[in-house]
Amino acid sequence: MSNLRANRIGEQMKKELGDILSRKIKDPRVGFVTVTDVRVSGDLQQAKVFISIFGDDQQQEDTLVGLAKSKGFIRSEIGKRIRLRKTPEISFEIDESIQYGNKIERILGDLNKD
Repeated sequence: MSNLRANRIGEQMKKELGDILSRKIKDPRVGFVTVTDVRVSGDLQQAKVFISIFGDDQQQEDTLVGLAKSKGFIRSEIGKRIRLRKTPEISFEIDESIQYGNKIERILGDLNKD
């Protein structure tokens, strides 16, 4: 039961985070960010936010630094939008799956050329 609730809260957080990151964050280091997934722990204390960042490695690093600095603001905004006793602690991680999928697609494309 708890896992189902954690998944529902994760989906709600994903929706709200997308809105917060696109409209509320004014940090110039935070570029074009897409929230791909949110995994909330069963006890609802931790939330791991997977993001995809458009840009090179330096831009990705700068965006992660900007998000880390904005973590308190983001958490308070989530707390206002989602009714929970305690807002989960947020950590950001880059989602490598999109880049990995593009790499595989490129390799398969090269194989088909030969």
